[in-house]
Parts: sequence; C-alpha cells; structure tokens
Amino acid sequence: MPELPEVETTRRGIAPELSGRSITGVIIRNGRLRHPIPADLNDTLARQPLLAVERRAKYLLFRFPHGSLLVHLGMSGSLRIVPAELAPEKHDHLDILFGTQALRLRDPRRFGLVLWQAGDTLHPLIAGLGIEPLDDKFDGTWLHKASRGRKTPVKLFLMDAAHVVGIGNIYASESIFRAGIDPTTPVEKLGPRRCERLATCIRETLQDALAAGGSTLRDFVGSNGSPGYFQQQYFAYGRDGEPCRQCQTPIRKRIMGQRATFYCPRCQR
Repeated sequence: MPELPEVETTRRGIAPELSGRSITGVIIRNGRLRHPIPADLNDTLARQPLLAVERRAKYLLFRFPHGSLLVHLGMSGSLRIVPAELAPEKHDHLDILFGTQALRLRDPRRFGLVLWQAGDTLHPLIAGLGIEPLDDKFDGTWLHKASRGRKTPVKLFLMDAAHVVGIGNIYASESIFRAGIDPTTPVEKLGPRRCERLATCIRETLQDALAAGGSTLRDFVGSNGSPGYFQQQYFAYGRDGEPCRQCQTPIRKRIMGQRATFYCPRCQR
C-alpha cells in the first residue's frame, strides 16, 4: 500500500503541473472502487479550477472553490499525468481532463477511493486523524506525552493513524530499526531520550524515502510513471534471514497486528 512518502511524491508531481488549471471533463470507465466513484463527478467538476493539491495522511485532497475531491490510492493505485488521447489500459478507471492532459487513476485491485466532499467540511475519513510526522509539532516531547499510559507495542502505536498518520508497515519497521528499539517494546516504556531518537529517526526515514521517490514493491509509480527506489536502502523490511547491514546478525520476522515485522535481534533492544 502506498504510504506517506509515495503519496507525497505523487502530490509533488501533480501540484505544479495542474494547480490553477480548470477541468475540462471527467471520464469514469469503472466506478466500482472500494466505494463507488460519484456518477455525477463530471457535472461537479467540469469547468472548475483546481486551487491546490494537498495531502493529509495517505489521502490526496484536490481543492476546488466549492469543495474537495478526496483520493486514496488503496493497495495498488497510482495517479499519472498522461496525454489525454493516450489509450487507457485495463485498470485505468478514471480520467480527470485538463485540456490535452489527463490525470489518470490506475488501480488494479480497486481498493482505492475517489470521494467528493462539498464545502469546507472535513470528510469523516480524515476528521479524526492524528499528527503528521513531518509536522514541526511532531518531536520527542510530543511522542513521550502521547505515549504515556499506553501499553501498545511501539510499532503498532506508530501505525495507528489516530496517533500518527502515514507511517505504514514499511516505514515503521525502518524507523524503529534506525532508532535501535525492539518493535515489541510497550510504547509507554520509552523514556524522553528514546522518544526523541525515535521521532528523529521517523522524520529522517520519511525524508530519505521522499528523496528516493518512495518505495516501489509492486505497482507504485509517481505521477510521471517513474518508480521509487527507497527499497534499495532498507535495513530491515523484507530482509528476513539476510544479514543485518550493521552487525551481520540475520534479520528476523514476526507477525504483529496481522502484519509482518522485520527487526535485528542484536541492534534493536
């Protein structure tokens, strides 16, 4: 599933190209995603100027004068800017047209979302989300305060969007490795110093991933069709049985919260 770096990479590719331009039409080829694409989306968006492209957690928000289009890429979705006349392929479900260009949604598994929210009201899907890990307010002090009294393992705490948004399985595993923390450690057991180190490692991991264009494990590509390559820098994720890049101890795998967790038993204590 695209996580914060992949979604932000997509946003950064789209915003400079399309912000300020008006939509000339919408083509829905298959509206049966996780929730149906609104059938009247062309009537809603035609001739409307796109004011801004923003990100909240793993959601993209396309701002218009009369509301926002909320897009989630699901498990395998991508948004690309392509020539409007380019023939669609099997899993290209939606085109938002900007004259001779189209913003094209491809989603092989159809777990994505395209929803319209009229006016300035926050959509319920994003209204209760937690802090952004790249926000200036996210630091060791915030993490220490937010984690008091919580026995949740630190990895699962970071993946809970009610606390911190956008950190999925990949970047939680990588950040905790960099911080040298056992992923099963109850988050309330982290003192101020380890909270500060973890917050710093989260920010650094996400920033490194952004610089690499995110991770491409299966279907993700950026808005220009280019894959990300942060997976070449993984310390832990997906490397079970391989030697740790720091100490040569084999990386281990365990299941936490129904998700695979990868860690070094020597470096992470």
